[in-house]
Amino acid sequence: MDEEKFSPEQSLMVIQSMIEKAKNQFSENGHLYLLWGWVVFICSVGEFTLMKIVHYEKHSYIWMLCWLAVIYQFIYMRKHYHRQKVRTYTDKMAGFIWISFFILIVLVGASFGQIGDAASNKLISPVFLAIYGVPTFLCGILLRFRPLVIGGIGCWLLSVSAQFIPYDYQILLLAAAMVIAWIIPGYILKKNYQQQKN
Repeated sequence: MDEEKFSPEQSLMVIQSMIEKAKNQFSENGHLYLLWGWVVFICSVGEFTLMKIVHYEKHSYIWMLCWLAVIYQFIYMRKHYHRQKVRTYTDKMAGFIWISFFILIVLVGASFGQIGDAASNKLISPVFLAIYGVPTFLCGILLRFRPLVIGGIGCWLLSVSAQFIPYDYQILLLAAAMVIAWIIPGYILKKNYQQQKN
């Protein structure tokens, strides 16, 4: 079999094409950003409504919806993993970033649950906003996707702002963070994914 010979220009084009495929291969269709963006948005606005308008004492129970999203994500990721023919370095790194995020959220949430006083309540939203910014920013850098980078920075700015806002209203900043960090980028990723498929 004769080996096909490439000119240096053709070789560079092949390499560049492979880099672009690897960059976009994170088969990032925005689905999980939209899932979590909407779940956290609904829980944030729902808790605010239950707390300030309905005056329901156990307003934080609405966050149990997150466990349904975790189960759904587990099933979705399992199916997606088996369908995926090639796993790129980008896929693996993004996966590790989000696993680290999940572990950190659970550990910090458990710590705040143990403390449970008024001072720690005032810190929950600023700390969570700061944590939300980390995987969003890092995945934006990894994917070279500016809306996620901007979303991560937005989370950090909202984290600073939350420290000057009464606890009862901080929860609305979580909803705002979801719009700028996960919902808007999620819809852009979904649109880009559909265009690539077509």
